[in-house]
Amino acid sequence: MPALEAGVAAPEINLPTLDRKEFSLNQARKRGPVVLAFFKVNCPVCQFAFPYLERIYKAHGASGKFTFVGVSQNKASDTKEFNKEFGVSFPTLMDDTTRYPASNAYGLTNVPSVFMVSSEGEVEFSSVGWSKQEMEELNRSLAKLSGQSSAQLFRPGETVSDYKPG
Repeated sequence: MPALEAGVAAPEINLPTLDRKEFSLNQARKRGPVVLAFFKVNCPVCQFAFPYLERIYKAHGASGKFTFVGVSQNKASDTKEFNKEFGVSFPTLMDDTTRYPASNAYGLTNVPSVFMVSSEGEVEFSSVGWSKQEMEELNRSLAKLSGQSSAQLFRPGETVSDYKPG
């Protein structure tokens, strides 16, 4: 089953955070849209993509107009190391590594997979693997939502592939 596409209802997620708090997608949606970024720590495309997701979060997250979370498919100790190595500061949810309830509910076959869920509970944005164009689209969407201009996602001199399959 492929990952959920834009326009469908987003399944509810109730997962613990890396710092042992409880996260509910339904509760988070009451504050605005929610970005969910699923990953595995040993995935090279995740390792490539997450510093760019962090740039988007750093540029627009302080607006408070949306929630931005990672969803790890690994154990907590490995996830902490990943976050440290790749500079991830946004909150991270822990998908159960025996059943993967959130990953399965979203139909994941590959990571990274990024979704933006509207306040109404609909998937507004869906991206699987790395797509430079889709990351730029997410940046623009969150900038507009935040009432800001788009962040400089790609820096001069960086070599950034247009696409990498997850």
